[in-house]
Amino acid sequence: MSAPQDTNSASHQLWGGRFEGGIDEAFNHFNRSLPFDKQLVFADIRGSQAWAAALARAGLLTNAEAESLRAGLAKIADAVRAKPSLLDESPEEDVHSFVEGWLIRELGDTGRKLHTGRSRNDQVATDFRLWCRDELDSLVAGLRGLQRAFVERAAAHPTAALPGYTHLQRGQPVLFAHTCLAYVEMLARDEARLIDARKRLNVLPLGSGALAGCAHPVDRAFLAKELGFDDVTHNSLDAVSDRDFVVEILAALSLAGVHLSRFAEDWILYGSSEFAFLELDDSVSTGSSLMPQKKNPDSLELIRGKTGRVVGGLVGILTTLKALPLAYNKDLQEDKEALFDAIRTAAGCLAIATKVVSSVKIRPEKMRDAALKGFLNATELADYLVRKGLPFRTGHEVVGKLVRIALEKGVELENLELKEFQALAPVIGPDVFECLTLEAALKAKALVGGTSPQRVGEEIARHRARLGAK
Repeated sequence: MSAPQDTNSASHQLWGGRFEGGIDEAFNHFNRSLPFDKQLVFADIRGSQAWAAALARAGLLTNAEAESLRAGLAKIADAVRAKPSLLDESPEEDVHSFVEGWLIRELGDTGRKLHTGRSRNDQVATDFRLWCRDELDSLVAGLRGLQRAFVERAAAHPTAALPGYTHLQRGQPVLFAHTCLAYVEMLARDEARLIDARKRLNVLPLGSGALAGCAHPVDRAFLAKELGFDDVTHNSLDAVSDRDFVVEILAALSLAGVHLSRFAEDWILYGSSEFAFLELDDSVSTGSSLMPQKKNPDSLELIRGKTGRVVGGLVGILTTLKALPLAYNKDLQEDKEALFDAIRTAAGCLAIATKVVSSVKIRPEKMRDAALKGFLNATELADYLVRKGLPFRTGHEVVGKLVRIALEKGVELENLELKEFQALAPVIGPDVFECLTLEAALKAKALVGGTSPQRVGEEIARHRARLGAK
């Protein structure tokens, strides 16, 4: 279906009878939201089709009129899919006037009947929720895809060990797979938060009118079922002005962004020459315009950097909402650009992070070499002393002194002689050297959640079962 002949002429205002003269050109540009709320066009069409059906059920439209509106709306959707630039070329104020204006030009008075009992206030609240619902489903899929990538990367390197850090100082050895699954835990919580936010937003505002409700006998339960909502809102004032769901989504995405940023920071460090634990694939790296030898982790740096934009969107919407009186205010037009950008940014970060994890080259030998240096087995020695009957605090002090001796000699703990151990703790026997090996240190962390190979293997299997096939 081609656009009506006058689609790009003067805009179709949804208001104006009370006004004289034209709108100021600068204010018109300032006021228009179509350049960004055009993303809601298919949600608006879907909601309008359901509204037309509800009006017919209420006796406010004939079945023929409702079918004419349904077909006309479907043709608009087809036309926009075929030529998205129709939205960019339109002079309309917003996506709602774009759709309604087109219908009126096509259907005349039948098109004028569609808005009966409906306000742009409950209309946009419905459109936005429909759009967000679909986007959340896509984001959840992206989060699950990245989790799978981490799980498979962990499974591919079940024995690789590296230093675990606190304060960015070497602490105890952990399996590389264990670090991968740490990110999976974070992302699983992010997934759960988005699913939870989706449940709360899936309540239908349509039928709330501008602020006071609808005066016509429209079946809101029918509308909710038609549009896939779990319930209808129960206060019209709140329904048209509620943007909690925007805040929740932005908050969840901000936290997901923080998790992605932490992952990016870790792997940027791990990929540096100083660590050399891994190497990013060339397909997700860039070079230097001056230094020919450089291979820069720009994919991870961009993920780390883009988090700030998402967090900024959260702060912005909270600031916008904090002093709004009931009910709808035009300030709420500012809810969309931040969320549109945050969702687009989060989706991009998830996609690139998945490519990074799926293609990275791991260097187990470099990891192991680092895990064998820096007294990462000191805590194992303290635990050994506990098993020999010493109070932990006493054992802690003994090990600290042994570390000082090793530092002075320039060796690791396992390179000290038995007599040096026994001089400070006679309970130490020849079996001490076995407990100081890297493998023993890892195996000892056998409680649920620990880094022992057995536990990590169980967690890989649990996550695989939870995530299922792609």
